[in-house]
Amino acid sequence: MPATDIAARHLSQLVVVDVQEKLAGAMPADGLQALVRHCNILLQAAALLEIPVLHTEQYPKGLGPTLSELAVPGTPIEKTAFSCCSEPKFCRQLPADRPQVVLAGMEAHICILQTALALQADGRQVFVVEDAVLSRNAVNKANAMSRLRHAGVIVASTESIVFEWLGKAEGDAFKQISRLVR
Repeated sequence: MPATDIAARHLSQLVVVDVQEKLAGAMPADGLQALVRHCNILLQAAALLEIPVLHTEQYPKGLGPTLSELAVPGTPIEKTAFSCCSEPKFCRQLPADRPQVVLAGMEAHICILQTALALQADGRQVFVVEDAVLSRNAVNKANAMSRLRHAGVIVASTESIVFEWLGKAEGDAFKQISRLVR
């Protein structure tokens, strides 16, 4: 595991968990709007900086596909277990040379929490992006963030993560990412 609590571009991978149509319909509208905005910032920064991205869908037959507003690359990994790590295909697709996993998505107190704890138990360094995760109930999200912090998971913001990935204020990627967060 890396000795730093900074998300490094060459060590990170981004995982967007279960941002699906029917699940989104149960979320508070303002929270969902913020989640979509922050997930898209993370996704665009990951694309600019060549950071691998995975995304999952919880029982898509029942909860529908990933929101079309998200620019998520690749094919979703379908799952029925709450922890992404319980899906063998997910574990096989995690790059071994990327020990840092940045998590965003839904729901904070279920799939995000269980995935973060499982990844951490597997020796990964886990970052949960607090402004890019959501639960139907704010109390459940707050409880999840508290539990994650207590367990040693790094809880960060979208801007913290993307500027840690950048490392310095120079180049085209910096200019583009700076425009994204305005």
